[in-house]
Amino acid sequence: MRLTILGGGGFRVPLIHRALLADARHPDPPITELVLFDTAPERVAVIRTILEQQREAHRAVYGEPPLTVRVADTLDEALRGSAIVFSAVRVGGAEGRVRDERVALAAGVLGQETVGAGGISYGLRTVPVAVAIAQHVARLAPQAWVINFTNPAGLITEAMTQILGDRIIGICDSPVGLGRRAARALGLDPARVHFDYAGLNHLGWLRGLHADGRNRLPDLLADEAALTSFEEGRLFGAAWLRALGALPNEYLHYYYLARETREEIARTLAAGGHTRGEQLVVQQKEFYRLAAARPRDAYDLWEQTRREREETYMADNRRAAGGVERDEADLDGGGYEQVALAVMRAILRDEPARLIVNVRNRGALPGVDADAVVEVPCLVDASGARPLAVDPLAPHQLALVHAVKAVEREVLHAVRTGSRTAALRAFATHPLVDSVAVAQRLLDGYLQAFPELARILPGD
Repeated sequence: MRLTILGGGGFRVPLIHRALLADARHPDPPITELVLFDTAPERVAVIRTILEQQREAHRAVYGEPPLTVRVADTLDEALRGSAIVFSAVRVGGAEGRVRDERVALAAGVLGQETVGAGGISYGLRTVPVAVAIAQHVARLAPQAWVINFTNPAGLITEAMTQILGDRIIGICDSPVGLGRRAARALGLDPARVHFDYAGLNHLGWLRGLHADGRNRLPDLLADEAALTSFEEGRLFGAAWLRALGALPNEYLHYYYLARETREEIARTLAAGGHTRGEQLVVQQKEFYRLAAARPRDAYDLWEQTRREREETYMADNRRAAGGVERDEADLDGGGYEQVALAVMRAILRDEPARLIVNVRNRGALPGVDADAVVEVPCLVDASGARPLAVDPLAPHQLALVHAVKAVEREVLHAVRTGSRTAALRAFATHPLVDSVAVAQRLLDGYLQAFPELARILPGD
């Protein structure tokens, strides 16, 4: 069957291909053809070279893999005949991320690409593209399943459900990464632990680690050494985790320690440093330039760059927490590509799997409406992803989920109607924006930074 990747020139595509090659060593692999589509042909050419080198390395050890790769010239060509469509597009590229960050920072608020003001700007620009993709899929590949990794993932998945219904599943590697780290801290095999996790994308909490018939999370919270042996324990501190009675997704650091993170970013910039987006722009441009000039070294250059990218992930937050280092186990990949592969195997081979993904709530998470896309454990099989009933969130957790979901709904309303007033409400009511006046500066700043927003939001 065919997997199509929209954003086929993206830096992470070799991770998906590597996972597919590993899966191809087993009988009856679900994917036998990979199709890449991208609006940047020079980038997809570099990625194609890396995939060929990965294939050659696989062939030398295991023989010819039952997996072909080709590049489609048009979106229509890419979609026709696909069983799975993987959406991983970045509207505005890494340069757009820089503007998302800088406008927010200039207004005195955090500018992360999926959280707060930067995420709202990114969402306003990306929702129209995501909806257009969904419409193309519905017309050209109505039987295909869509796996969304386009950020902000929860918001974009919800936008696409309005066209595709439950044939779209949003994925993220943060929940499973958190669960694995917590399980390993207790000496447990993550594969044998059920994770009780609930919330929204980049806004969720691990409330239970169920193994051998009982919840082991209280054991972890009571063990100071174990609790501070992994990244989230060091990011948030043992005392706060015990106060919560849960382990927050790493992105909640932007909410729980917003001031400290903002001050750390300010110190970095004052010392001549760069935002995360600016770092990635330089890194990615240099990688694609070198890989195009030295195709024989493309894979090695990619692996070196990938490692550097992982090592600097959320660096401002880790500095704000006192210099938290990433664990070696978190630098080798095995994150979102494994989640994507697990979803594909469950659907295409009808191998039921319990996975934490983003889907319409349908009553699974109490206190959240049925059509809201949430991030919860689901049973995934040939019929799609069915959310499993979970315990209610604590009042303080549910309040934050309601606030952020309301912001997402304002973004969707703004795009659907072209309303700048709805966009202003989205900025003004986000928990990380502390003033209506600041919200107006943000909206004005993003309209100036992204002229295309004026077409998306012509006015009321």
